[in-house]
Amino acid sequence: MLRSPLLWNALGFALLLVALPASAPLFAWAFPAIAPPIFPLESFWRLFLSHALLVAESSLAATLIAVALGAFVTRSAGRDFRAIAGALAAIGQVIPPVAVLAIAVPILGYGEGPAFLALTFYGLLPILANTIAGLTGVPPAVLEAAAGIGLSPQQILWRVELPLAASTILAGVRISVVVNIGTAAIGSTVGAVTLGTPIIDGLVGDKLPYLLQGAVVVGWFAILTDSVFGLLDRRLRVPRDGQVRFW
Repeated sequence: MLRSPLLWNALGFALLLVALPASAPLFAWAFPAIAPPIFPLESFWRLFLSHALLVAESSLAATLIAVALGAFVTRSAGRDFRAIAGALAAIGQVIPPVAVLAIAVPILGYGEGPAFLALTFYGLLPILANTIAGLTGVPPAVLEAAAGIGLSPQQILWRVELPLAASTILAGVRISVVVNIGTAAIGSTVGAVTLGTPIIDGLVGDKLPYLLQGAVVVGWFAILTDSVFGLLDRRLRVPRDGQVRFW
């Protein structure tokens, strides 16, 4: 356990959040014209927790919507809507999150609401695409065997298709979450408390230390999250007994 790279990565990230205030002398030496040398308005722990909560909530919403939509358009009743669903999800990737924020602010006001909407909308496409790919990639022989033992279409979906497609779906969730970690930083432009707050402050106030501090934490957070998803993916790809069952 102590030799796990993921564990050391997580400990290093936690140490970074704790040690940033203690690095004030180093930043003061490197940037003598900036006072204070460490972003002063919020602790990086609070910024991280608020950022992580926003990403988690929006990613959960995007996952629930995308998986439900992907399951619907892969059923016989919803196949006619598959192209429309794909097009709508693609629009979410084409439209910049800043544009979604600009549209949402007059409706939802400033704060986390517009950021949540933008991140949810922006995170749909990779999850939806992978859900469709995973569900349509289940071998027909497996579906026939499941139907042959008396499972209903709903039971086949929950007990056979989704478990077999889980690794592919998780890959889409992984991409969506990692991208949203970086994208969530722009939520600070509309009043959301995120790790983008020192970045925006650094850009507006020409304070390079604040920008560097926020960027390093966001980057490390994304790398750590990607490593966690990598571990989950390996666990899903390797069944404990090497067999796949109808649950």
